[in-house]
Amino acid sequence: MLDWMVWTTPVAIFFSCIALALVGMTIWEIRSPTTLRRGWLPMETTRGDRLFIGLLAAAYVNLAFVGLAGKLQEWLALEAEPSIWWGFALSMAVLLLVMRKG
Repeated sequence: MLDWMVWTTPVAIFFSCIALALVGMTIWEIRSPTTLRRGWLPMETTRGDRLFIGLLAAAYVNLAFVGLAGKLQEWLALEAEPSIWWGFALSMAVLLLVMRKG
């Protein structure tokens, strides 16, 4: 059933983090309903809005890192391409930043 996708450890952890975030946000919303808040995003948002925006941003950061890994190797004169874990960590940091300050 899942043969169509290459399930590497980073991919599985990335999707597991998304699933855990959705479950956590659902429980948090049930226990403490959200209100509109204004952060540095140019609109008032709820926690769910910030999660959606953060997930999109994290996906784009992760894709950009994968696409630029070869160039980073060249620019920084590395022996091998940087580990995908750096992209994962950066994308999760972006998600946390949007959730906290957005």
